[in-house]
Order: sequence, then C-alpha cells, then structure tokens
Amino acid sequence: MATARQAAAAATASAQVGQLAQDTGAAKDFLATAVPSEVSRRVRQGVRSGNGFCYRHNPQNTQCRSKEANEPLMGDIQKQLDHLPAAKKEGISQIWSFFSAASQSERKLILQGLLTQCCFPQLSYIASCTRDLIRIDYITALPTEVGFKILSYLDASSLCKAAQVSKHWADLANDDVVWHRMCEQHIDRKCTKCGWGLPLLERKRLRATKQKIQQRAEEIAARDEQVTGEKRLAESTDSERPAKLLKCQVESPVEIPVSLPQLTRPWKAIYCERQKVESNWRRGRCQQRTLRGHTDGVMCVQADDSIIASGSYDGSIKIWDLTSGELLRTLDGHTRGVNCLQFDDAKLISGSMDKTLKIWNYRTGECLSTLRGHTEGVLSLHFDKTVLASGSADNTIRVWNFSDGTCTVLRGHRGWVNAVRVHSACQRLFSASDDTTIKMWNLDTRQCIRTLEGHVGQVQAISPVLESLDAEEDDPYGVRQRCTPREYYSSSLDGTVKSWDVETGLCTRTLFGHVEGVWCLSADTLRLVTGAHDKTVKVWDCNDGKCILSLAGHSGPVNCVHVGDARIVSGGDDGQVRIWDFSA
Repeated sequence: MATARQAAAAATASAQVGQLAQDTGAAKDFLATAVPSEVSRRVRQGVRSGNGFCYRHNPQNTQCRSKEANEPLMGDIQKQLDHLPAAKKEGISQIWSFFSAASQSERKLILQGLLTQCCFPQLSYIASCTRDLIRIDYITALPTEVGFKILSYLDASSLCKAAQVSKHWADLANDDVVWHRMCEQHIDRKCTKCGWGLPLLERKRLRATKQKIQQRAEEIAARDEQVTGEKRLAESTDSERPAKLLKCQVESPVEIPVSLPQLTRPWKAIYCERQKVESNWRRGRCQQRTLRGHTDGVMCVQADDSIIASGSYDGSIKIWDLTSGELLRTLDGHTRGVNCLQFDDAKLISGSMDKTLKIWNYRTGECLSTLRGHTEGVLSLHFDKTVLASGSADNTIRVWNFSDGTCTVLRGHRGWVNAVRVHSACQRLFSASDDTTIKMWNLDTRQCIRTLEGHVGQVQAISPVLESLDAEEDDPYGVRQRCTPREYYSSSLDGTVKSWDVETGLCTRTLFGHVEGVWCLSADTLRLVTGAHDKTVKVWDCNDGKCILSLAGHSGPVNCVHVGDARIVSGGDDGQVRIWDFSA
C-alpha cells in the first residue's frame, strides 16, 4: 500500500513539474511576442494605465524619489544581471518591462500568481524587503503646517523622542509653534491627557510673553502671505493664475503657522522650566529663607515677581526684595497693628486696628490718603479696579468707590468681618465672619443674596476657586473673574477648609488635616495653601483635595500665606516672614 501511494505521489509531482515547465516556456514565448516596442516607449515616458502616478513613483514627490534611488542596491542588481546568460538576462528584463507597463489590476494579478509559486525562502525575502519599502515618512512628506498639527497631539516625552528620528523631525519637534501649543495645554491648567499641570509664569513675564506672541502672530501672517505669493508666482507660467492663487492663499489663513526665528526665550525652554518647578512642587523640594525685621506677629503678606509686602502687629509695613531678601523700605503711619494689605503696580492699601485704611506709594514710602469710617479696627480689605471693600470688627463692610468717592455700608453679619472679596465685573462681594457664615452680596442693590452655612467655628479666610489666571495691567492679583465664581474656599477655626458651590450654597468638599484652627488660605488654579494655629503650612491639590505637602518652620501660629507660581510666602506670630522657593 505504501509503495503504491509513493508511486502515485511521484507521478503527480512529475506531472506538476512538467506542467510548470510547460507554463514557464509558454510565459517566455508570451513575453517574447507580447512586449512590443510600444511597451518600452510607455515605460520611458512614465505612462501608467491608471490615473496618474502612485505615491512612491510620483516625480513630484522628492522624498520618496530619493528613497527609491538607492544606487548601491541598483548596482548590485545590475552586477547579478550581467553574470546571467544573454537569454535569461533578456527574459528578466522583459518581465520587468511588462510589469512596469501593466495596470494596477494586472500588477496585482501577476503578483498573486508569483506568490503562489514562491517557497518559504522567497516569501521570507519578500517580507524582509517590503518591511522598509512600505514605510512612509509622512512628517517629511506632508506640508510643514500639517506636520506641526500632528506633532501638537504628542505629549512632551513623545515629542522629545520624535526629535531623535531625523534632522527634519528635530527641526519640527523643537519649533516654537509646537511647544507653544504644549505650554497652552499644561501651564495654568491640568492636561486632560497626561494629568499634569504646570505653574503659571510670573505676572510681568507673562505680560511680556503675551506681547511677543502677538507680535510673532502678526509677523507670521505677513511672512506667510509674502512667501506663499512669491512661491506661486515663480511656479506658474500663466500670467493671470498667480494673482488668483495669491488671493486665495491670503483669504485662507493656515491654522498652524510656519516657523519663524525663535523668541528670546523659546517655548521649549519655558516648558522645561515650568516642568522642573512642578516636579519640585510634587516632590516637596524647596529652599527656605527667613526674613526678619518685624518686632511682633506678621498678620498679612503679599508677593509678586519682584517684591514682598508684609504687615505686622508692630504697626509697620515692610517692603522686601523677593530675590535677595533685602529690606527695601518701611512704611510707618498706622498707630496700631496692621491686619491686612494689598498692592498693585501703582499703590498699596493697608488696614489697621487704628480703624483706618491708608493708601501708599510704596515705591517712595509716602502715604497718599487715609480713609476713615469704621468705628472699630479694620480686619480685612480687597480692591478690584475702582472698588475697595473693607471688613471691620464693628461687624460692617464698607465699599469705597474710587471713581466717585462714595462709601456704602453693608450690614448683616453678627460678628467681626474677617475676610472680604470683591468682584466688580459682576457686582458681587463675598464676606466671612466670626458668626461662622459666608455671605454673598449684590453691590447694585446692597443686599445679601446668599448665606453659606456649615462651619462650626469663626470663618477666617475666603478665596475663589480659580479656573484661569489672566494677568492684565489693571488686575492687581493677576486674577480676573469675568463672572461670579462658581466655587469658593473658606477656612475656619474649626480646623477645616471647605469648598462651596456658590450657586446652590452647598458645601461640596471638606478638607481635614490641620489639628488646630486654620487662619489663612491662598489658592491658584493648581494648588490651595493653608496656614494654621498648629504652626504648619499645608499644600492641597485643587482637583482631588488631597494634602500633598506639609511644611514646618514657624515657631508660632501661621497667620497669613501667599502662593505664587514657584513659591509660598508665609507670616507668623513669631514675627518671621518665610519664603518656600520651589524654583531652585
């Protein structure tokens, strides 16, 4: 039985070999007669039976044409061809010519037939060759603007890896256009893709950067119009067509502009700097500095990118250089302790237990004006544009209008008013009091429109939950709320920090961590910082409410804090002003 089966199999194989030989001979005869001179002519002219050229063989595609022109490979093929007999050499050349002149459908049919005849070694060779041939450098092949658009979807790590692919990729991946987009996604907000948010630039640096961005955008528009027009004029031979193409280009601006020479500080450098600062925040890496000069407890602090202002129960206000820690000047004029202060580029306003508010030129130390009206000590103040609000131990809030000189009194609290926050753009004011409540007022009607209740201890500080920071010339804190804030933070002597939904008046979250009363808080879009009677400063994540840092250093209760993009400034009963710098 076995011998019979083997004989049958051998007969079948012999028949197949015979048929293959017959087919091969037929193919040779076919090629000898079916490839006339017309085929060679069509190949030389680059004619295709399909519509136009394929992507790889397109004469206009310089990237793929340079890949195709692999001289060492073509030289090796030519050498192998030269070693063959003339008949086989002519047969192979005819096969190539016939395949080159065939239509797309005919090529596919030919390849299918060849693949069925290939053994595993040939199939493996085909696989190894096509692996590189089918790769397309789409970033290089596409227009620059499209390349920018594609790279803008990568995260920072992937963008740095992309820059290692080739010189052209590196030029695109390191361009300001791409890194500007990266900064937009991360700075002052948390990226939805990677979960990271980066601290905002200091106010003056951001203002200067915005001016450069605007200038660059105008240059890009002018350059794009000029370069595109010149290019199309040079490429066109029609005297009327260039003007039409130029007009079309000008009226259809590109979404992502082409690259221009870099700004003084590239956006990539800014991103790296902000990334380092954010990494320090997350890991708790900071340098501490202590400013000494007050002889009593420090009750209020504020800082910008160059100076720190501190007010103390010793009745003085001190202006410090943020970088060196040097005391620049002391503002003397209050006869009792200074409880609150705020400054912008033009003025500093302070409130004191001597029942007055003073307006200072803090650059010269001159007191410009004194506001009187409260019957007890001034505990809190906040100004926005032309409106100043002050809270007092007489249980009232006074709203001072700088433009017309009027003063309005708001009554409703049954205890000291420890914090006020005014939003003149929407005519709203928030206040916090020893009566454990937070009230929202309508400045037009002078009525309390909502009371937030939930704390069981005196409410000492409040701050809006910021959605974005917009540093403008007339915005003292660099914070501009275009409408009523949706949420507010509050801290109380009950040891908790609460987050409130302003619309409903409900407490949305309570933060526990301090073991004694929380005297102060300060927030930006990424972090909330609190100071308490337990001598600690705590840093909280604004999104999940988790305590991410606990800073110890004060020898007494922490009365005031201010958070910036890269530092925390705090003041305590020990008379010290401490700087926790995360930029180092």
